[in-house]
Amino acid sequence: MTQKEVYLTQEGLTKLEAELENLRTVRRQEVADKIHKAIELGGTDNNAEYEEAKNEQAFTEGRILTLEKTIQNASIINSDCHDTSKVVLGCTVTVKNQEGKQETYTIVGKEEADPLKGKISNESPVGSALLGRKKKEKVTVSTPAGTLKLEIIEVG
Repeated sequence: MTQKEVYLTQEGLTKLEAELENLRTVRRQEVADKIHKAIELGGTDNNAEYEEAKNEQAFTEGRILTLEKTIQNASIINSDCHDTSKVVLGCTVTVKNQEGKQETYTIVGKEEADPLKGKISNESPVGSALLGRKKKEKVTVSTPAGTLKLEIIEVG
């Protein structure tokens, strides 16, 4: 079974690699120490500290596996949009909505999406509707909040 490609900028990949390294070298040891201390204090039966530490261990190991798969399946996207004729992954797009308000988005993979910072996923309704479109093109987007009508002002 092939894994789905994960689109990341080089910056995003570097952040995930740093998080993975920290989990493997620092966090694992911290959790192991918590488990050891909890066992010393009261064994494993009816020991809340032990249960909490084991839950932390499970979460940490799960996150490590997730990051390993994400990094393994990473496809680096160019964060500099050289072709400004159409919207592609990595491009920054300025749109105007039906009320005339302008908003600027950078289209990134879902792992790096952060709408509060203007980074939207290529899989989101707005992101997927903008991909492949050109400057001055009008787009209608169905979102959970309703239908949006956007005009592409700038691609860069």
